[in-house]
Amino acid sequence: MNKLFVGYKPSGMSSNAFLNSIKKKYKVKKAGYSGTLDPFAKGVLIIAFNQFSKLFRFLKKTPKIYRATLWLGVKSLSLDDKNITQVKIIDSYNLDFLEKIKNELLGEIEFIPPQFSAKRIQGKRAYEFAKKGQNVELKPCKMYIYECKILHYNHPFLTIELSVSEGAYIRSYCEIFAKKIGINATLSALERIKEGEFFYNNEKSLNVLQYLNLKKNFLKDSDKLENGIKIDIKELTYQENGTYYLEEKNFFSIINIENNKVNYILNKVAKC
Repeated sequence: MNKLFVGYKPSGMSSNAFLNSIKKKYKVKKAGYSGTLDPFAKGVLIIAFNQFSKLFRFLKKTPKIYRATLWLGVKSLSLDDKNITQVKIIDSYNLDFLEKIKNELLGEIEFIPPQFSAKRIQGKRAYEFAKKGQNVELKPCKMYIYECKILHYNHPFLTIELSVSEGAYIRSYCEIFAKKIGINATLSALERIKEGEFFYNNEKSLNVLQYLNLKKNFLKDSDKLENGIKIDIKELTYQENGTYYLEEKNFFSIINIENNKVNYILNKVAKC
């Protein structure tokens, strides 16, 4: 059974543990997810079964929408509600001042991923070193902040909604936001609302072709596609270099055109 849908991971569970619970629920052996959520976070996780698990890199997954609550004046080694080392009572801020800060943090931002992150260092996850009290050198990364809204401010808790690029770390955004004010801050809550065009809808099966971030191409003789015969570029409507999908009655294929040659990336994947 091929299936693409959106799950909702609860807080306190790893993404892998959530996927295992989904596999047991639907009694499937091959499944995958896109966009790891920290155990601390909750929200949208794209799930795919069987052949559809090969499609994640072709899906419309940007921008990602998060709702986060910053706990102002609190220092945490993991930038969440764990590993808190200091709680400082600070004066409240004028809302206009906070609006100014979040407006200054739009666009591309360079950041260092948290020590408690899934980044790989020397073949291990960074959080494996952090749990032992070992700091490792993490390379700077970049994220893009498309939009930020302040939803609620009840000092010392500031709730915002962020629209960001893939690869963004909301905990790092929180750290940068706090540094611009001159304080420490951590996240007390984090929820992913949307991932591109994906949002939670009771695990409803999705039409995968509507979510492919690819242009549809057309073959003049569709029988060749049905019978698995090698395709010549001259038989395609669009012949420019790039990745496309081809649709049959019950199947679809993904092809790549480069230097006037056609190669299959995925061939004859059942639609459901």
